[in-house]
Amino acid sequence: MSSRGASVRDVGAVAVVVSLIALWSVPALAQPDAHVGTWVLNVAKSKYTPGPPPKEQTTVIEAAGNGIKVATKGTDAAGKPTSTSYTANYDGKDNAVTGNPDWDMTSLKRVNANTVEFTRKKAGKVVQTATSVISSDGKTRTVTSTGVDAQGRKISNVGVYEKK
Repeated sequence: MSSRGASVRDVGAVAVVVSLIALWSVPALAQPDAHVGTWVLNVAKSKYTPGPPPKEQTTVIEAAGNGIKVATKGTDAAGKPTSTSYTANYDGKDNAVTGNPDWDMTSLKRVNANTVEFTRKKAGKVVQTATSVISSDGKTRTVTSTGVDAQGRKISNVGVYEKK
């Protein structure tokens, strides 16, 4: 071996290490977000306290950069149409929400591949926290929310959604 540089064997070893790191990294980056999809509320399996629950609700979640774009449409208990939308990264930073009377900002943090925590704010004040968990088979999304609604009532909701 000369003192002028790395040997062919050294360069080959470095190439193998770099290749292994790349192979280990790609599957983690390529995994789709388990929350992405169209989710329909199963009102019979859900629990809304104080209630009443919405008559129906569908949430469409799309991948968007390092986070998600969420659009929820439905019909409330009185038969009025509802609509909420936002785009947010999993970075814990506040993002604007449109259409929801209970909160106007949300932040998301990924707990693991199937769990996301939300902090919901109204006029800068935390009003609700929520957790969204995707079942191991990927077919069910359960959203547990606690806090207060726009009327100041304490809420404790469990929404069970089925993937379509």
